[in-house]
Amino acid sequence: MRTYLVVIDDSPEASLALRFAARRAARTGGGVAVLAIVTPQDFVAFGAVQATIEAEAREHAEELVAAAADAVVQEAGVTPQIMVKSGKPADVVREVINASDEIAALVLATAANGAPGPLVAHFTGQDAGTLPCPVMIVPGGIDLARLDALS
Repeated sequence: MRTYLVVIDDSPEASLALRFAARRAARTGGGVAVLAIVTPQDFVAFGAVQATIEAEAREHAEELVAAAADAVVQEAGVTPQIMVKSGKPADVVREVINASDEIAALVLATAANGAPGPLVAHFTGQDAGTLPCPVMIVPGGIDLARLDALS
């Protein structure tokens, strides 16, 4: 099955990428994989404090993917695969894509203005062309009606 991979976080652009991927999956008979990444924390001298910070970050990531999964079901009637992984974001995305032959595209979105986010910059800059699938970029300033028409 053709699966669109979306990396989810708290940003407004992540919801645009999710909407686009959900609608494309519904129209093409594909699926959606929603990935939240827990970035490793800098070392904290007190292990209990670091463990608490990491547990809270993972819990927040799990809440994000659950909300994203609900949005995909409501938007497109597609039940997504959800994942929460820890690591450096670009490395995690690459590992997830390389582990699945079903991922047809990585769907990211840019901010409405300003510099692109780190994953957009990474996969369209220094690592452009190295993934085994296309990278779809949704512009952050796109009107929802236009986005819906394109998806």
